[in-house]
Amino acid sequence: MYLNTWTATALALLTTFGAAMAALAPSARSAQVDDLSAFAGEWLYVEDRTEGRPTEEQQPPMSVTFGLRIEKDAVVMERARGREERIPLDGATIEAPATGSTRRSRGAWKDGVLEYEVDYLRESDNAVVGLIRREFRITPDGLLVRVVVGDPAQLDSVALYRHPQDIPLPAPAQATIADLTWLADAWVGTRRTASIEERWTPPLGGAMLGVSRTVKGGSMVAFEYLRIVERDGGLVYVAQPGGHPPTEFVLTELGTTSAVFENPRHDSPQRIVYELSAEGSLSASIGFAKGGRPQRFEFTREDN
Repeated sequence: MYLNTWTATALALLTTFGAAMAALAPSARSAQVDDLSAFAGEWLYVEDRTEGRPTEEQQPPMSVTFGLRIEKDAVVMERARGREERIPLDGATIEAPATGSTRRSRGAWKDGVLEYEVDYLRESDNAVVGLIRREFRITPDGLLVRVVVGDPAQLDSVALYRHPQDIPLPAPAQATIADLTWLADAWVGTRRTASIEERWTPPLGGAMLGVSRTVKGGSMVAFEYLRIVERDGGLVYVAQPGGHPPTEFVLTELGTTSAVFENPRHDSPQRIVYELSAEGSLSASIGFAKGGRPQRFEFTREDN
């Protein structure tokens, strides 16, 4: 199973940001940068804290994971695939070309909140066609991130992020590999226009071995090596999508014909669930440790 993840700010506000930063003496500005050190490091999505949002609609307001690096008069946001966004704290506005528009960004650090705003100006008439505001605040629980899209707001989301090493690991369930005998078989299914197969060997030697393959248009488009092994009185699910280095998920819940594996310190997925129905079909789902709508796969036995 695959591991797979608007008007501009008022001129008065910009003037306030610029004046505030310009008024800071060098020593005071250095002290603020020191305070910003709490924002540094890698951050991983933990849970959606948007008030009133249904559990199944909960999701991260931005990347599942991102990094923050502190520099003089700026914070650098490190995104996927080596992409970086510089958040200036000296009142400056950074402009960069975007598709059919100009991207403008600016930031501020005040009252313990790191603010970051981006808007897009249409090339033809300089009209604002997109606005995103982000706020980062350190709390006892971790980093609270608020993202507002549009003006007036079309989307307003709040979520908690933590450093991966600060996210508690779940308590493992006691089990032996024989408890998953029901999973052993060749399972096949379809998802949209692709066919998916997942094959599991019977329990033997404290382990089950699995392999998954996805075929689309007559060609293999993805594969994965899988293992479930006994460890410390419980079970560990080990996944290697595309043959990449392994990621481990600990068994946290076990039923007669169901099993839940979790790793809240992984970006995506964080939770893997297998369930065998009374009719003999197998469902597998992957998603976040808390909330959201899991991605679901349905299988039947190959010989059915």
